[in-house]
Amino acid sequence: MAYKKGYFDSDNRQLTDVFRELQETRLQYEAQNSKKTANTHTAKNNKPKNVQYSYTSNKKTISISIILVILLVAMVIAFCWSTSSSANDDSIELYSPLASINQEPISIEINRHRLNAHNIITSNAALEVVKEQVIEERDIPFDTLYTNRATLPKDEKVVLQEGTNGKKNVTLVRSYQNGQLTDEAILSEQKTKDYIPQIVDVGTSEFLAKIKAHLKDTLYLTKDTYLRDKLEDDGKDIIEIEQYFDVTLLDLPNEEWCKVSYEGIEGYLPTSYLTSAAVSPTMPEKNRIKKLVVKLDINMPLNQSSGLTLSDFKKIFTGLPNDKNHIFRDNYEVFYKIDRKYNINGIFLASIAIHESAWGSSQIADDKKNLFGYGSYDSTPYESSFDFDTYEEGMELVAKVLVKYYLNPIGTKIYDNEKAVATYYNGSTVSAVNIRYASDPEWHTKVYSYMEMLYKRLEK
Repeated sequence: MAYKKGYFDSDNRQLTDVFRELQETRLQYEAQNSKKTANTHTAKNNKPKNVQYSYTSNKKTISISIILVILLVAMVIAFCWSTSSSANDDSIELYSPLASINQEPISIEINRHRLNAHNIITSNAALEVVKEQVIEERDIPFDTLYTNRATLPKDEKVVLQEGTNGKKNVTLVRSYQNGQLTDEAILSEQKTKDYIPQIVDVGTSEFLAKIKAHLKDTLYLTKDTYLRDKLEDDGKDIIEIEQYFDVTLLDLPNEEWCKVSYEGIEGYLPTSYLTSAAVSPTMPEKNRIKKLVVKLDINMPLNQSSGLTLSDFKKIFTGLPNDKNHIFRDNYEVFYKIDRKYNINGIFLASIAIHESAWGSSQIADDKKNLFGYGSYDSTPYESSFDFDTYEEGMELVAKVLVKYYLNPIGTKIYDNEKAVATYYNGSTVSAVNIRYASDPEWHTKVYSYMEMLYKRLEK
């Protein structure tokens, strides 16, 4: 036999013996049925005609036998298959009991790896795999375009145009396992909107980066120079610009020269002569003072505020070496208030007081608190001069008289809703006031010299 002994032994019998017994049993049934059939026919002939015989019992017996045989064969085959899966040999050969003697044996491959059918069924029953096809809108990222710009500080970036993403419809298949996304495959893409690129300027100017400035900014002169008609040293001089004055930066043709505007006049300056408030924080204040001092002129109008701040007045009148009695130091705020309230240059008023009272040391100033000799006549200066309770009282009265009668044309609106009478008006300059105010023809030059001295103290 081609099969291994022990696989199909049951009570030391082989599989062919079992099939042989089954065949003999079938033959015995057939012989018994034939004998019964013959007896039935004999008995039938001897029985009365009205007696009927049935073969139902024999038919049932044969059907049961056939079913039993089929079941037995199926059980044997199943037993052989189960047993062979645990054997060490790669294959076995079986002979069919119903096959002819010359039939070749059947070869069955043995599976060495057992399969747990329960686990396979359980795990696959719990596994849920879902696929879906969707169309979704997605962004197309915009590009950024960079351009070098010589009129920007180095490495500074300015966005000229904001970028906008484009749009596209994407068809894709998504796979989910137990509700979790496991795969995504893109089938096609269709653009629906173009993106708009972002445009960015990148600065390259080391000069602007150094002074932390941009075009249109206010810059300040670090030394006296000339505004020229072209960006060269031999360019024609247009106008002189003094230190601390300010200009507006218009253009930067190169790193050595720039185009600026000064009081509405355009021209070129060396970049090395310029700075900014970001780099030189004191420049704006120096510029303000410079402009105030530059306005000082013997022909400047005096019927308007000086524009000086309270701090400016304090700086001017503090530490004056000739102010022995500290009269002007103690009254700097009075001069400031009169300057603003009555629209009269407070430095001009103080200069008159200094000149008329010899720095507050005259007898009239000392005895009568009258710094101006107000009311005096040349023949009787002391006796005719006014008495005041305070220096401030005399300062304010003289300011009101100058505004109402000397500095403004007739009908000019002045303090307390009054109008200028202009009785002694000849102009608003110090020399014009001299004509009717003082008998000394050089009075105005002496007063103006004190004004210059006081204004210059702002630059210290």
